[in-house]
Amino acid sequence: MTTSTAPRKSSRKPARAVAADMPFGGEDSETLRSLYRDMLFVRRFEERTAQAYQQAKIGGYCHLNLGEEATVVGLGAAMRPTDYLFTNYREHGYALAKGIEPGRVMAELYGRSTGTSRGWGGSMHMYDTATRLLGGYAIVGGQVPLAVGAALAIDYRGGDDVVVCQMGEGTTNIGAFHESLNIAALWNLPVVFLVINNQTGMGTTVEKSSAEPDLWKRAAAYRMRGERVDGTDVLAVRDMASELIETARREGKPALLEAVSYRLKGHSVVDPAKYRSQDTVSAVREHDPIMLWHTRLLEAGVLTEDSAAALEREVAEGVAAAVEFADSSPHPDPSSLFDYNYATPVAGDSRRLPADPLFTS
Repeated sequence: MTTSTAPRKSSRKPARAVAADMPFGGEDSETLRSLYRDMLFVRRFEERTAQAYQQAKIGGYCHLNLGEEATVVGLGAAMRPTDYLFTNYREHGYALAKGIEPGRVMAELYGRSTGTSRGWGGSMHMYDTATRLLGGYAIVGGQVPLAVGAALAIDYRGGDDVVVCQMGEGTTNIGAFHESLNIAALWNLPVVFLVINNQTGMGTTVEKSSAEPDLWKRAAAYRMRGERVDGTDVLAVRDMASELIETARREGKPALLEAVSYRLKGHSVVDPAKYRSQDTVSAVREHDPIMLWHTRLLEAGVLTEDSAAALEREVAEGVAAAVEFADSSPHPDPSSLFDYNYATPVAGDSRRLPADPLFTS
């Protein structure tokens, strides 16, 4: 089985793609360097995560954002700090883009008590109230109804925050997706649904799993605005996401945004991706957003070889510091295993650990 080697054709051009003769639309150099630095940090962080998994420092399931860095960073740049983000299980980069300290993200991956979920969540269950990242969710589509519920709460209280609900392309085929879009449109809720279309749901192409592979068109069924954007272009993602988020903020109108990118590796760190042909793998690497932006910034004079090397060193030091923090952090005490089962005390709540006696005399 092979995957597409280029974004599928659509009746609509990718939104806000940057033209070759106008490289950055008047963006200032500092902003461009900052976006590149953030993309590079996500890349190096995820590469170090894969290494730690191979060293058995990280357990459980682990899914990386490799190849999706432009979408991750572009979305982060489009959101206010007070906006809410719900994600699926491929969320490490989003946690970083939302402003969570890298050390706390890595500590959660290591299962340490200084992590975002105190070490009990791991890779797929990042959560941080302060930055309003309200989950990584392991169940496909599990976050979508909850995100709509959060948008309803904002609307009910008369707030001006927006909810962004990120998901993979496979989520668009489940019932909860359609139910959630329907309710969001009926009630004019401030939520933007972001579909990360990396063109392969686990090992199956979008064309083989979706009768309508142009996923942005699904918004039309709910009279909702739908857009497609080049997910390898950080400015295109940022600008379109900003437009949809601000429309939701002002007018309470939900929207669906499809970002098309390329997953550089398998579905998870243990997936060798043998369902891809060598030609497809080569084509995917040609669309590496880090490589593309590095080249464009050099050609535009925004980066030099020396400044790019300096950014690499800065990022490497930051990632190393995160790893050191995680390595030196304590494991959760087993006695805290049941601390967050319930929001308030519950009569008869059992806290018996394995090997503890069932009855005490």
